[in-house]
Amino acid sequence: PFIAINCGAIPKELIHSELFGYVDGAFTGSKKGGKKGLFAEANGGTIFLDEIGEMPLDLQVNLLRVLQEREINPIGASKPIPIDVRIIAATNKNLRDEIAYNGSFRSDLYYRLNVFQIELLPLRQRQADIPELVFHVLKKLNHKNNTNKRFSQQAMNILLQYHWPGNIRELNNVVERSYYLSGFQANIEADYIHAYIREQSEYPSASYVKE
Repeated sequence: PFIAINCGAIPKELIHSELFGYVDGAFTGSKKGGKKGLFAEANGGTIFLDEIGEMPLDLQVNLLRVLQEREINPIGASKPIPIDVRIIAATNKNLRDEIAYNGSFRSDLYYRLNVFQIELLPLRQRQADIPELVFHVLKKLNHKNNTNKRFSQQAMNILLQYHWPGNIRELNNVVERSYYLSGFQANIEADYIHAYIREQSEYPSASYVKE
């Protein structure tokens, strides 16, 4: 199994029960029969902790114990449950700074998680990836709507020139917005790209050629 969790999207008061589960009658309002937590759901597979930097400090202690002991403690359980999961964590924060300056992330958890690190460069530093990412989003939209749209040369140049502070999430939104604004047109022209992106395009010499 592969279980993905956005640590910043789960309410603080529910995150422990969501991750580790609870037994029958653990607290008022709990589901009859208890609930299997997401770590238990991922047993034998992989759990992806997205936005790990948003995890509350008190829960970081519990996660550290899970990593060290390879077992979870559902709320209300009398004994821990052994698990075998691979953990992948991601964040857009500099966790070293969070440890050193803000105290919002535990250093022991950071070093326990940081076995193998992959750092993704911001999109503005890998311009060559932009066309492939655009094609990927367009392919899904074309398949969903039974169309065959593509960005014009001028529109692609604008996408290549923009600095993308929101990285791939922003690119996905811009492509989708431009796709739907173009209506029944086969080509997505520059006019369908948001004005603030067109205004920030600074390098008219940039070009894109599809092989």
